[in-house]
Amino acid sequence: MEIVLSGIRSTGHLHLGNYYGALRNYIKMQDNYDCFFFIADLHSLTTHPHPDDFHSGVRTILAEYLASGLDPDKSAIFVQSDVPEISELYVLLNMISYKGELERTTSFKDKVRQNPDNVNAGLLTYPVLMAADILIHRANLVPVGKDQEQHLEVARVLARRFNSFYNCEVFPEPKAFNFGDDLVKVPGLDGSGKMGKSEGNGVYLCDDEPTIRKKVMKAVTDAGPTEPNSPMPEAVANLFTLLGIVSSNDTVNHFKESYNNCTIRYGDLKKQLAEDICKQTLPIKAKIEQIYNDEEYLKRVVKRGTDRARESAVATLKEVRKAVGFRSFLGFDDK
Repeated sequence: MEIVLSGIRSTGHLHLGNYYGALRNYIKMQDNYDCFFFIADLHSLTTHPHPDDFHSGVRTILAEYLASGLDPDKSAIFVQSDVPEISELYVLLNMISYKGELERTTSFKDKVRQNPDNVNAGLLTYPVLMAADILIHRANLVPVGKDQEQHLEVARVLARRFNSFYNCEVFPEPKAFNFGDDLVKVPGLDGSGKMGKSEGNGVYLCDDEPTIRKKVMKAVTDAGPTEPNSPMPEAVANLFTLLGIVSSNDTVNHFKESYNNCTIRYGDLKKQLAEDICKQTLPIKAKIEQIYNDEEYLKRVVKRGTDRARESAVATLKEVRKAVGFRSFLGFDDK
């Protein structure tokens, strides 16, 4: 089977965008691909989290991954820092990465603009670490959004460059996994843009019912249509997109008709939207709480996933070290 890899930073909580935009497709993929899903705690260090928050963040994302339906019997679910081979490959790939090309990445420019007082080397080489995540397992397919396509291209460039530089065929060039019609773009509640972990515009899988209702009722709208069949402003269209994701076709059609004939009451739409979101997420929230507090189960999951991930990573790194020319006098290369 082809190898699929995806990871998520261990900051914040998973939200509707993560679930409908990615996780539901990952669940389907588990039966048809050799899947590696990880928690990117090394990536999170660029924002200097407090050690207590750091560990809690890893545990949170792990519990939310599992509660959403990722199956440790079908996929390798692991924590990035538990696989030291990733860090070694990261060092080696840095040696064939160039400052100019990394400075041109859109994500680096954005981070510099947003946090001019925290322009650390980790931000600059973020795409190289992402490439190491992918190439250490010689992944064929990587599910990425538009904002990550440039990082995937860096991984492809480094795979080609390493193979050419060392005259080998260690790395395949990873490709973006396209979900086609199954790809769902989930908008935020703030009237524009997508739902994000750091934008404060999302409904989280761990939110309780009062929190969900409060967030949805505060969602941005307008004064309402004044002429039949008026085009929807972005904020209102976003609410209908969310409604289409979590509600029945009859519900969506009812509110579209009331919008087109200028009788819509946004308060009613928001109440229905909140109700339908609750039906989808509250069962997941209950599972999150159960799993988060089951430390023994979490340990078993991570141990099993790490064993699989390290088996894959060690095999790759052995080929990498051989290509580079590393030979250990202590016999490490024979392990």
